[in-house]
Amino acid sequence: MTTSLFINYMTPYILEREQLIDTTIEKAWRFFSSPENLQELTPDDMGFNIVTEKPIPEMYEGQLLEYKVRPILNIPLYWKTEILNVTDHSSFVDMQLKGPYKLWRHTHTFQEVEDGVLMHDRVEYILPLGIFGRLAHFIYVKRKLNWIFDYRYNTVAKIFPRRN
Repeated sequence: MTTSLFINYMTPYILEREQLIDTTIEKAWRFFSSPENLQELTPDDMGFNIVTEKPIPEMYEGQLLEYKVRPILNIPLYWKTEILNVTDHSSFVDMQLKGPYKLWRHTHTFQEVEDGVLMHDRVEYILPLGIFGRLAHFIYVKRKLNWIFDYRYNTVAKIFPRRN
């Protein structure tokens, strides 16, 4: 019984989103591979602030990025990520090294298609605190992450409007 509970606590949640962007792969990559643009894609009420010294170069494998974020009750949380598995104009992963999650691995992929660029996000995450983390996910975290990615979707649609 204990083993199955442990496995349940260690099984990541998955959040996936896709968006068709009316742009070229070059323009999409230029925007999304610039860590400083993450601020624009994050809702203001998250209190997101990039701590890494600016200007920040285009992302590269092994790059470390530091942020402060205030997702709950304006309490500041430190977040440090490493950029992994960069495939130019195609994909990259940001992995949390320090922060609010036990695991946070966000894979970004970009595929040139007939109507523009298909962007796919896959986030695998585990909350700390065992059963209390699972309860927090049910009550708050899942809804908050969906809201953040909805905001991101709408912001990307404004940055890259459909030309029809």
